[in-house]
Amino acid sequence: MILILNPDAGEESQEYKQLMAHLAAMPGIKTRVHVEHGTEQTLREIHLIGNTKALDIADMQGLPCVDRVVRVSQEYRILGRHKDDQRPTHFEYNGVRFGQDTLHVFAGLCAVDNREHVEKMMRALKENGQACTRMGAYKPRTSPYAFQGHGKNCLPYVFELAGKYGIKVIAMEITHESHMEEIAEALHMTGDPTGVMLQIGTRNTQNFELLKIVGRQTRMPVLLKRGFGITLDESLNAAEYLASEGNRNVVFCLRGMKTNMGDPHRNFVDFAHVPVVKRLTRMPVCVDPSHSVGSRAASSDGIMDMMHVTAQGVLAGANMVLVDFHPEPSQALVDGAQALLLKELPYFIEDVQIAREAYLKRVELRRQQS
Repeated sequence: MILILNPDAGEESQEYKQLMAHLAAMPGIKTRVHVEHGTEQTLREIHLIGNTKALDIADMQGLPCVDRVVRVSQEYRILGRHKDDQRPTHFEYNGVRFGQDTLHVFAGLCAVDNREHVEKMMRALKENGQACTRMGAYKPRTSPYAFQGHGKNCLPYVFELAGKYGIKVIAMEITHESHMEEIAEALHMTGDPTGVMLQIGTRNTQNFELLKIVGRQTRMPVLLKRGFGITLDESLNAAEYLASEGNRNVVFCLRGMKTNMGDPHRNFVDFAHVPVVKRLTRMPVCVDPSHSVGSRAASSDGIMDMMHVTAQGVLAGANMVLVDFHPEPSQALVDGAQALLLKELPYFIEDVQIAREAYLKRVELRRQQS
């Protein structure tokens, strides 16, 4: 059970103290307080853990400074979409709104290779009206001999160029807690010209200690990729690890499942799970066509498979697209074979918009039938 408190219920208020004293006296019930810091107000939720089935909602509603009561109906206590739960399904970060009703394209370099290519990418994004990108500074690789990324050495110029070209949010994978510190230090050193969405890759979806550490920081939102060899439920619980430690600003990313059933694609495309994740949770949902398909192959209609699967995800209601572009794919240090060309960026954006408009028309058609 979740008690959502009045916005003015501060920790020092007499009503709040009375409420906490009452809850502490309840046998078999433990409490966990979650604080949500908004731009205008701070909201508090108290999660009751234990035998809450016997608790009457009306009685709990009448307790001091309680605004609403939500009975937990999903395994995902914090991020789950519970029955009669009207809590928001969006968050804002660095001026960008992320929700189950928005759509953002994060086109960029899978791995940062040099300043020239970063600047070309940033310039192309600005020219096409984009404010978000992906930039890989830390790259976990299957082979220990493969390029692992430039790490902290590239962060200053990546952030400076993002500020120069008006990029507000950069999705950047991390693999160790020290990477968070390096990113925060580089942002501070360059005057905080942009924002970073920390990305947890598919290999680290069940790195529970990393999830806990990342969840304890609430400055930067998190993009969690589905684990490619585990169930959807296990991946959603990984997201819950982040939220249980304090960071609820989580975007869930579908990136394909590792199985030869998806051949000849790199992974089995799982974008049919977009509406499933939106039904089960309050998280915005991202699709990653680049790592799902893994090539620039095209069908007989001339449209690349990567474009087709992107459209499938957007038609299903995706809220974010994470996609690889590169100014010179033949020179890319990681995944150049699947990278789209800069000249294809306006085409990609327009194709995504066509799919988005079709999705919105489908939503409106459904509303007319209600």
